[in-house]
Amino acid sequence: TGRKRNSLTPRSSLFPCPGCQRDIDLGERGINGLFRNFTLETIVERYRQAARAAIAIMCDFCKPPPQESTKSCLDCSASYCNECFKIHHPWGTVKAQHEYVGPTTNFRPKILMCPEHEMERVNMYCEICRRPVCHLCKLGGCHANHRVTTMNTAYKTLKEKLSKDIEYLISKESQVKAHITQLDLLLKETECNSERAKEEASQSFEKLSQVLEEKKSAALRAIEASKNLRLEKLQTQAEEYQGLLENNGLVGYAQEVLKETDPSCFVQTAKQLHVRIQKATESLKSFRPAAETTFEDFVVDIAKQEEVLGDLSFHPNGLEIPEINEEQSRMYNKALISWECPGKTDSADIYVLEYHKLNREEESVTWQEIEVCSKSKVISDLDDDSSYAFRVRGYKGSICSPWSREVILRTPPAPVFSFLFDDKCGYNTEHLLLNPRRTSVESRAGFPLLLGSERMQVGCYTTLDYIIGDTGIAKGKHFWAFRVEAYSYLVKVGVVSSNKIQKLFHNTHDVTSPRNEQDSGHDSGSEDAFFDSSQPFTLVTLGMKKFLIPTTPAAPKDPASRILPLPSRLGICLDCDKGKVGFYDAGCMKCLYECEVDCSGIMYPAFALMGGAAVHLEEAVTSKYGEYHDNI
Repeated sequence: TGRKRNSLTPRSSLFPCPGCQRDIDLGERGINGLFRNFTLETIVERYRQAARAAIAIMCDFCKPPPQESTKSCLDCSASYCNECFKIHHPWGTVKAQHEYVGPTTNFRPKILMCPEHEMERVNMYCEICRRPVCHLCKLGGCHANHRVTTMNTAYKTLKEKLSKDIEYLISKESQVKAHITQLDLLLKETECNSERAKEEASQSFEKLSQVLEEKKSAALRAIEASKNLRLEKLQTQAEEYQGLLENNGLVGYAQEVLKETDPSCFVQTAKQLHVRIQKATESLKSFRPAAETTFEDFVVDIAKQEEVLGDLSFHPNGLEIPEINEEQSRMYNKALISWECPGKTDSADIYVLEYHKLNREEESVTWQEIEVCSKSKVISDLDDDSSYAFRVRGYKGSICSPWSREVILRTPPAPVFSFLFDDKCGYNTEHLLLNPRRTSVESRAGFPLLLGSERMQVGCYTTLDYIIGDTGIAKGKHFWAFRVEAYSYLVKVGVVSSNKIQKLFHNTHDVTSPRNEQDSGHDSGSEDAFFDSSQPFTLVTLGMKKFLIPTTPAAPKDPASRILPLPSRLGICLDCDKGKVGFYDAGCMKCLYECEVDCSGIMYPAFALMGGAAVHLEEAVTSKYGEYHDNI
């Protein structure tokens, strides 16, 4: 590009970079402002020499016929045979010190000069612009405020980086070959899919053509039938009018009747004939063709069809991108992955679900693939305490949708422990209500409290109603999850040892009774510490949509910092071997609180409810869970 005549805009040159394809402004100097890439020139010349090894480079100074050159002088930029080299580079002269190489036609300067200052050699490297510069560029040029380093330092640094990168690439040769193999498979798959897409497109247009041919045949048959009917009517009408002509048909017959002289015979015949003559007379007065000659009712309106066919094209991206529903998907004993299509149209015939375990040590990712006919899938045999990435795409024939957004879900920190609520050991039937399957418990303490409050004048004497699991844990690491209703007033969850179960259910300590408050007269939080240390079990407090972190030396002293929003699903991880219990947000498997616990006896899941509250155990994910969920 240049500039217009008499324009004050400086001349500039745009050059497309062969590496990134971006337009680079070369400035007023244009190509002359660029460095010659002598390294690349040397590499090219090396391969050129190998390619033209059979073609000799002749001496530039021999008398005809020239001899084949044996060396080239870099200082003279010329090629010589042995005799001419001795003549032009005599021993003991300055030329004898010239540098020579094998025969070549590529003569590069021994010193790299600055393109901005042609008389100055480059001796520094600009770290900002990443290019060699001379001292004038640094003193007053465009690199004056840039950070520069010596050429030797830049040489060592860049060479070291390049060597490491090359070594890395060489070490990954097997991975590169695997990618090449995968790309070869993708090439073949692309060929097969394109042929299948062509075949399906041809079949689609053949179906359209078949429908049009059927419509065309039906329309032509209808027109032909209408034509024959109209012709028949018009022909009959024409024959009737033909009979009205003299000596033809009705008129000729009437003329013959008029010749009858016998009155009785004439009257007998003339009566019917007169009726026919009157009808013919009336038809002459109001002539109307028996049928229409136009076929306006048989004009095919194809305006809408033309518009539709004009817009006929490939569906953008084939199918709509499915989205993994994170609320309906969950990780428990197995992984349940559910997805949906936002548009609700052009649903795929089949889906492909892929997943892989997130591992920082593995540089290459290997996706595991599952074909699914529904919109959910249950996956087994996942590692505990691991994160997995999931994605899904839809297929309809040879058309496939793009991959959905990757969703990362984490498995429980330990194998899932299954149990039900125990309806025998300490179960209070007056205050607690179990469902028939013993997977949900609800506190019914509100009504008895209302009846008892009639006799109360001061204070509030309510106690916690406890319930435990029907299965204990003696060793190992286990995890279970549950859901606490948002309306719950107060719920405590945790574990209890078999050695302390009796003490648990026979504890008569009133939780909120003023007579039993451990008030020390100040607000240091010692009351909570005393309360927690006096309990024969390990529990945390939930209620009113909050999760309360127990008071410990490591816990924040500010009470507000110990209150967290109540997760939709909670989990408990008990490690009997290490003597620790952790409380988790079961949605993201994040640990909210962990403490030590005495696991000397058999450990049972423990729950306590007060006021209006309900707890539901998490149901295990089964293979049929996804089908049942889809039906709902």
